[in-house]
Amino acid sequence: MDDAQRRLIFALDVDSFDEARVWVGRLQGQVGAFKVGKQLFTRCGPDVVRMVRDLGGEVFLDLKYHDIPNTVAMAGLEALRLGVWMFNVHALGGFEMMASLAAEVDRVCPRGTPGRPLLIAVTILTSSTDATLHAIGIDRPVTEMVPRLARLARDAGLDGVVASPQEVGLIRQACGSDFAIVTPGVRPADAAQNDQKRVMTPGEALRAGADYLVIGRPISAAADPAAAAARILAEMRGALQG
Repeated sequence: MDDAQRRLIFALDVDSFDEARVWVGRLQGQVGAFKVGKQLFTRCGPDVVRMVRDLGGEVFLDLKYHDIPNTVAMAGLEALRLGVWMFNVHALGGFEMMASLAAEVDRVCPRGTPGRPLLIAVTILTSSTDATLHAIGIDRPVTEMVPRLARLARDAGLDGVVASPQEVGLIRQACGSDFAIVTPGVRPADAAQNDQKRVMTPGEALRAGADYLVIGRPISAAADPAAAAARILAEMRGALQG
């Protein structure tokens, strides 16, 4: 598996265990990890994570924990026990919530231990705009909130953030080069944006400094998914080569 493949996370945004297994079978060895989100996890539970791992895949558990600190910390331990490669929380849950999670995971699985998952905080959803934030009482723009939340996550001991590719440069300025940035909202130039608002192409996102790209529908909804994945990987390789 080359660097481009390791950086590509396929979104298993499907509604059945069998369909998820088909996609893992198709793409295992071609992508670095599979994202298991709320829909699939609510339908299938931890068994779907075990299935992906049994087939040799890594799992990004995308449940966006956001609750009181102890509840999130205990949920994080269960994600650790499932053997996921990465999972996330909502940075809007605050410093104490994120710090409690990091401390509890570090207690059970210290940094540097093989198999320790990446702890990632969601900043502002890629479907959100300044108007979205204003409607819920946040009067700061997305471009201010994202790096602010990223710094909070870093200071709480997390490994990185989820953010739109459009804010990658701001996060790099705020948090440095060794802070992981996972970017959904990535669409090839010829793909529909769907409900994403702040998007870039795969090449643009990598050139901006993203570490991992989460892509689902541009592959799964394509007439030829294998060809679509190959085109995305070719664009990624071009960006990584300079």
